[in-house]
Amino acid sequence: MSQLVLSGSLKEFFKLLVEEVVQRQRVSLAEVTEFYVVNLLSEFAAAEKLFTQDLEGKKDSEPLAIMYTRALQQERDQRIRTLRQLGDQSLYTAGFFQQSLQDRVVGADYYMQMGRKAYAAIADLAPSSSFSHVYMELDQKFTSLVEVLQEIAARGQVASGPQGQMRVFETWAKTGDARLEAVLMDAGLLPKKKILAN
Repeated sequence: MSQLVLSGSLKEFFKLLVEEVVQRQRVSLAEVTEFYVVNLLSEFAAAEKLFTQDLEGKKDSEPLAIMYTRALQQERDQRIRTLRQLGDQSLYTAGFFQQSLQDRVVGADYYMQMGRKAYAAIADLAPSSSFSHVYMELDQKFTSLVEVLQEIAARGQVASGPQGQMRVFETWAKTGDARLEAVLMDAGLLPKKKILAN
């Protein structure tokens, strides 16, 4: 993983990280879609982006189904904004919190379905827009993008210290996920696999 650079912006950091992981996972993305993902990560670096605030000041996350229903009742421009929020929140949550979603009533698959549906709806609502192809690609490559974010999250956890390393190790031990294994090997927490010559 790229070393954290002390100078520069959060967007520059995420740009380098996304480029690195996209290349490692061999995900083909249009440059503008990659830029969209970088902006999404930069925005969600502020935790309040994940939550809504009620009239009493309490923060909570709005259920995706309610957000979707609200979007269907809105005028076109507001509908696009709400669907974008739904897609972005679904992508981020499925990518960064997939492990914690396994113990919930609605799991990662639900977030992935809702996110894809939201991005596809935006592409349909604005077919002549210059960003229509971005939302189409977000829909079509949603699963691959979730995997990119999962790797970014795992690398961040490993870099955060022993607790994060243990979480990644435990998840790898349960799932056998090859990407997590590679993250642990890159960090020197698992031995590198030796390739035997014939």
